[in-house]
Amino acid sequence: MARVNSLLRQTLAGLLLAVPAVLAAATARADVYTYVDEHGVEHFTNTPDHARFQRLSSLMEEYGGNNRAGAEALKGNVAVFAPHIEQAANESGVDAALVHAVITAESGYNPAAVSRAGAQGLMQLMPATAERYAVRDAFDPRQNIRGGTRYLRDLLHMFDNNVELAVAAYNAGENAVVRHGRRIPPYRETRAYVPKVLALYRKYRTVF
Repeated sequence: MARVNSLLRQTLAGLLLAVPAVLAAATARADVYTYVDEHGVEHFTNTPDHARFQRLSSLMEEYGGNNRAGAEALKGNVAVFAPHIEQAANESGVDAALVHAVITAESGYNPAAVSRAGAQGLMQLMPATAERYAVRDAFDPRQNIRGGTRYLRDLLHMFDNNVELAVAAYNAGENAVVRHGRRIPPYRETRAYVPKVLALYRKYRTVF
């Protein structure tokens, strides 16, 4: 386990140190924007023509990618929580990279995070969701990860392993996705959240 954690830290260090340089080079040429369409196809452009495009560099800037202290804190928390994420992912049959992507988008690996709506912990569980999955302390990383991962598993099953819809449901609630014809609800937050998580998921699949 010590050797695995050491390799994980080395891999993450390389990833987090390399990304700012790559993004800086891209920004020097022009800002690059991306979004994932309803068929799961990723689109890139330097001239975005609708609201679903998001500036690619902002995906890492938001989580400290261009700030050394922020990047170091993020890297440290990833290493600490990675074994718990891997265990929960294996138990639930969910890709660990997807769990990492959700945690990054939800809390930036901050186990004490609380949203304005009252969501708590690493995977930002609402109290009702925490109770549903027997999470007694949403600020306990292991309990939070286990409950959030089980919720992701159930959402994937509900939406026939459609990751895009499962991620939308994680943000907006499964009922909202169902009400809108099993499509991403037309909420600004959800429309921004889904491509963010999918972009992180694609990056993390090369690491975890």
